[in-house]
Amino acid sequence: MSIKELELLVSKLSSEELTRFAQWFEEFMADQWDRQIEADILAGRLGAAGKRADEAFEAGRATPP
Repeated sequence: MSIKELELLVSKLSSEELTRFAQWFEEFMADQWDRQIEADILAGRLGAAGKRADEAFEAGRATPP
């Protein structure tokens, strides 16, 4: 299925269906983000950023939310 076909199908959803689809898609994208972050952590791509964040926090330049 192409993006254009998908766009056409989504544009034909009822208001209720569109709301349900939007909720599902938001959860889907959040899961994809989580998986990517986990993969980046395991691959060591976030080590330097994590170290800088820890150092900033310990130096009092950052506070928890």
